Amino acid sequence: MEKLLSKKQHRIREHLITKEISIGDFVLTGGELASAIIVDSIIRLIPNVISDEISALTDSFQDDLLAPPIYTRPYNYKNWKVPDILLSGNKKEIEKWELEQSIKRTENIRPDL
Repeated sequence: MEKLLSKKQHRIREHLITKEISIGDFVLTGGELASAIIVDSIIRLIPNVISDEISALTDSFQDDLLAPPIYTRPYNYKNWKVPDILLSGNKKEIEKWELEQSIKRTENIRPDL
């Protein structure tokens, strides 16, 4: 990447940039989308920006785990059913299931976390 930077860009990086942030391993056509992602990830931490601030505490990466699967209605769609545990009403067992699912998803999808 360094080879692709013009001399002017590299001087700015060398003398003015205090911290570089990566949003992932991919190439974009410009910095606009990357900037929007960074702005969004910071703004959502400001009080009252998210209507349910408590939900932000359970977002992916907050506890180094991906979120568990999320299901919506109807219960049965094309014979794809919501797991029975989620319909049981047993909050303790549901939380246990969600944690297990988060751990499994993280191990399978993002073992680097």
